[in-house]
Amino acid sequence: MTRVCLVGDPEVNLRYELLSRETSREALATYDLERPFENSLAVRTVSVGAAVSLLNDLDWYLTRFVDEALVREPSVSGTEWLSRSLADELRNGALEAGDTGEFCKIYGLERPDPDEDGDGNDGEDEPAATDGSRARPRLVEPLYVRRTDGELPEYDLRDVPDTLVVRLTEAEFSP
Repeated sequence: MTRVCLVGDPEVNLRYELLSRETSREALATYDLERPFENSLAVRTVSVGAAVSLLNDLDWYLTRFVDEALVREPSVSGTEWLSRSLADELRNGALEAGDTGEFCKIYGLERPDPDEDGDGNDGEDEPAATDGSRARPRLVEPLYVRRTDGELPEYDLRDVPDTLVVRLTEAEFSP
């Protein structure tokens, strides 16, 4: 199954913004909604084509409320995500899966303190994340890198327990 993950602008509550509007609510109605990262919304689709179609249906909302729209296609990589543009190029046949790994963006994954919001309840009102913990990881400071000899450079912008790799088009990588 192909996954789509929308990461919200830090200034908005992404789930509220998408589900409070009729058109986006209807577009998401047939999916089980997940929240893998802080201020994110993820769904599973049947293919890259379905993922790109969903993103196209939500385009007006993505422009206003979303910082990143990511797609993870197991036939390309089981661990790395694709940018929306790269997923679109794959769907349209402009690129083959094997030609997608050179240009990347690596996010640090930082797990916030359980009581970072200062409400004193240590995240008790938050639903558990997929790993059973309460606080969801936050994507921080992307590092743009180029894969050489099949290897990615290490993320070194800050000390983080884990990273998330997003494959990009050459146009997204180059300023």
